[in-house]
Amino acid sequence: MGIFSGWHLFIVLLIVLVVFGAGKLPTVMKDIGRGVKSFKDAMNDKEAENTEQAPVVQSKATIEGEVKKNT
Repeated sequence: MGIFSGWHLFIVLLIVLVVFGAGKLPTVMKDIGRGVKSFKDAMNDKEAENTEQAPVVQSKATIEGEVKKNT
């Protein structure tokens, strides 16, 4: 299953429960969820800003002229 197994996740959750306590755990999870949502919204805003820029117009005209060689 890779580097981490179910036991690793269980131990991490147990440590979080001991550190924060059962009373603060819902508040901590809610704050983490708000932070993740804010981060996703900021990423989506940045992507929308990049796509709203003026499109690049490529001209099909050719430039005619002579090339002078320095000898």
